[in-house]
Amino acid sequence: SLVVLFGATAGAYGAKLGSDERELILLVWQVVDLHSKKVGTLHKSLVKADNLDLSDQCREVSGLTPEGLGKAEPLDRVLQQFSQLVSSDLKVLGRSSYTLCSDGQLLIRQVLHPETSKKNFLLSDCFYSFYDLRKEFHACYPSSAAVKDQTIKTMAEYLGLGTDETEEDFGVWQVKTMVAIIFSMLSESCNHVFTEPETVKYKYETGPCSKSETVDSETVIRARGLPWQSSDQDIARFFKGLNIAKGGVALCLNAQGRRNGEALVRFVNSEQRDLALERHKHHMGSRYIEVYKATGEEFLKIAGGTSNEVAQFLSKENQVIIRMRGLPFTATQEDVLGFLGPECPVTGGKEGLLFVKYPDGRPTGDAFVLFSCEEYAQNALKKHKEILGKRYIELFRSTAAEVQQVVLNRYMSTPLIPTLPTPIIPVIPPPYTIATGSIRDCVRLRGLPYTAGIDDILDFMGDATADIKPHGVHMVLNQQGRPSGDAFIQMKSADKAFMVAQKCHKKMMKDRYVEVFQCSGQEMNFVLMGGTLNRSGLSPPPCKLPCLSPPAYAAFQTAAVIPAEAALYQPQALLPTTRTPQASAAAPPAVTYYPAQAAQLYMNYTAYYPSPPVSPTTVGYIAAPPGAVAAAATATHTPILPQPGALVRMQGLPYNTGMKEILSFFQGYQYAPDDYNGLIQLSDQARSVLQAPKEWVCL
Repeated sequence: SLVVLFGATAGAYGAKLGSDERELILLVWQVVDLHSKKVGTLHKSLVKADNLDLSDQCREVSGLTPEGLGKAEPLDRVLQQFSQLVSSDLKVLGRSSYTLCSDGQLLIRQVLHPETSKKNFLLSDCFYSFYDLRKEFHACYPSSAAVKDQTIKTMAEYLGLGTDETEEDFGVWQVKTMVAIIFSMLSESCNHVFTEPETVKYKYETGPCSKSETVDSETVIRARGLPWQSSDQDIARFFKGLNIAKGGVALCLNAQGRRNGEALVRFVNSEQRDLALERHKHHMGSRYIEVYKATGEEFLKIAGGTSNEVAQFLSKENQVIIRMRGLPFTATQEDVLGFLGPECPVTGGKEGLLFVKYPDGRPTGDAFVLFSCEEYAQNALKKHKEILGKRYIELFRSTAAEVQQVVLNRYMSTPLIPTLPTPIIPVIPPPYTIATGSIRDCVRLRGLPYTAGIDDILDFMGDATADIKPHGVHMVLNQQGRPSGDAFIQMKSADKAFMVAQKCHKKMMKDRYVEVFQCSGQEMNFVLMGGTLNRSGLSPPPCKLPCLSPPAYAAFQTAAVIPAEAALYQPQALLPTTRTPQASAAAPPAVTYYPAQAAQLYMNYTAYYPSPPVSPTTVGYIAAPPGAVAAAATATHTPILPQPGALVRMQGLPYNTGMKEILSFFQGYQYAPDDYNGLIQLSDQARSVLQAPKEWVCL
């Protein structure tokens, strides 16, 4: 038997059902006996939502009102009535089992499963298996429209059935028409058989992922904005109703091995991935989660592993993984097992423990533990911040992908997950250099969709694209190499920039309005270099040294001029080298909006590894008269870089450490003997900027 099911929410209808997180307000169903071709009673139940504010589309299509819904039962009671009434109808028809049949997948996957998950009650087993009438119809009638273009009305029109929806109440016509379509498919001319239902996974399955696997990019998404303490199970719950591949949740970590609020999720097929993208800006608790497309290569970079030790540790499938952080460096396996105690036994005893170590074998203070069930894991999590030795231990839920990231990141001498892409070296012909004057012939676009590209900007500008200077569109990326939502455009004149700002300000691009401001080339360069531009005026970048900007900026200069003070902040390996523009073999096109070689500009760029001895954010600590700063910035000197062994690198500093704390740490070494005077030669202006004791500064 089939139970034909139709539903509606308080928000979007049709292809966007469930995309706006609105609650279910209507369920209509009828039992169909496929053998005797008999039907049971048609039932219609209103559902009382927590939020009775109905969208205009919902009011127009359904004819329902908040007053009528206010008298209805809540969803859990309606689902209980559904089970009871279906069982009663089956008995009348002499049947005992049934499978749901819905118009498409949205009602089951995008409405019922997510809503019941948020309201913390379980759906009965019947909601984990169902037939998609659109797919079954297309299989029965291959010449009909594609599955994604099918609706109840188009299927009825194809069969020549009545399509006047006004004859019946909303929901009743849909169910009756679906039943008529099913009977047509069961006719002797078609003799269709319902054999392969759609399935919804009961729970997320953990497991390792190998770098040798092939991951289809059409099955991967990136979720951004996750709470830092969220686990793979929390993410699977956010995507409840969709089938995530085994081991398909990979939490992203930053350079310190801590979660950065992002995750890559791999689904079983592209159809599930497309449904996941419809959950963009749905909520996990009080936070909305952004969902974007990602690639299989990105997933493997995060989730793939090659360590035999990790593979052996993760070979025990369907285990709950807990991460321990802050262990004493002298802690042994026996110490950890004793800390956890008999109430949370570790799977396999010592084999269920994995200590994370640096490449030289020193312990990092991290470890991963396997538990065979959720109960044992919950008991372990209750020991969060309890004491082992003289240190409190932090315990978190973890994933197989996190194990591979953390362990492999310690084994490798270079970071596993770079926070910046490979720097792009642009070759910009001299006529197309970025303007630096005070003429307000540029515009700034703020609030761009993160998926917007240069083509989208050109469409947004409309006819004004004819007034853009060649190579005059500059996308701004953040320090992770992702779009920041800003862009700068160089116009042919200040008047053209003014007209664009007036015409395009707060004009819509995709689903967002974009702010457009007129600015000068000087203001544009300040922002591109990491400064800010607001109503209060210009705030300069945290550090305007050429060595702290990406190599792209060196291309805009005729020569690399490195002040002496720059040598204080960068080892020689990180200094940009002088580049000489090379003439292009072929003449450039008449109009080119893209920066040459697709150059991208990074805001607040800082080198990832090795890090500079002084972070750009600490340079601002030095208080110096503006005149001294300007004099030092304009002065040109020939730097004498430190000789090997004269420069030391400090690792493991507290994140809030400033210049003052570092100088205090080296107390006693500040007053160097005269033979250290040649370590780094400084001009008087540079010394006044740095305010260093005597002749040099400790780094």
